[in-house]
Amino acid sequence: MAGASNAATRAATLVGFGAILLWSSLALLTTIAEPPPFLGVAVAFSVAAVLGMGKRLYAREPLFAAWRQPRAAWALGLAGLFGYHACYFAALSLAPPVEATLVNYLWPLLIVLFAGLLPGERLRWFHLGGAALGLIGCVLIVAPALDAPASAARNPLAGYAFAAAAALLWAGYSVLSRRLANVPSDAVAGFCAGTAALAWACHFLFEPSFAGDAAAWAIMAAMGLGPVGLAFYLWDIGMKRGDIKALGAASYLTPLLSTGLLLLAGRGTPSLALALAAALIVGGAVLASKDMLRR
Repeated sequence: MAGASNAATRAATLVGFGAILLWSSLALLTTIAEPPPFLGVAVAFSVAAVLGMGKRLYAREPLFAAWRQPRAAWALGLAGLFGYHACYFAALSLAPPVEATLVNYLWPLLIVLFAGLLPGERLRWFHLGGAALGLIGCVLIVAPALDAPASAARNPLAGYAFAAAAALLWAGYSVLSRRLANVPSDAVAGFCAGTAALAWACHFLFEPSFAGDAAAWAIMAAMGLGPVGLAFYLWDIGMKRGDIKALGAASYLTPLLSTGLLLLAGRGTPSLALALAAALIVGGAVLASKDMLRR
């Protein structure tokens, strides 16, 4: 029984790693499409919701049965998906984007630390050490841009506060999902639909119309299929059934892989600092996953 349980945990953890791989493509896709923030969220989450409903139809399951969840589950789902993205995009509009992103990427560290508060969980030295190495690696990635002028920022302190709120929301959503393990992953389609509805409302209220070409709309749809669609379903499974501390630390791979894709696309310049950051992030993820890898 214990062996089967460990195997199931490892499988769910690998599923969660799939979300990290998909998220790494989000920055590149966004820089290509360049949509207004809320419009990008609205289109991507609309596709994500359709993706989840299509899965139900294919399996010949009741379409909205999985959406009938307690209010706490809906509150957590909308706070995690819409709340995180709303705070993150607000941070980018108020503060210098690189610094705001750095603050936002505290969420993997917070996941590892928050996970130690769950019943039956405890933090070990390699979880903390891996998270620390990953955080240092993230700092090295964005350090060259920290001296960039911030004259365009209207209210940097408020932007940083939004970025910190985004990190707290996503870490809290990820960890608290463990307490709602009885909520099926198919319910994420409902959370995506709710997020899309809120994002569409925000777009029409606060953003100008988008004059992008067909390619830009196709890329936003692709975001909904991958990094803002399937990834959330994979992450939900990993958080509820996998090694939550290993996934939290491995989340530092997201900025590393994202940066690598941007470099391959010619949207950045390799450097020694970037190579060192890569070593720290990968090393931190491996160290934090030490107990799972040993098994």
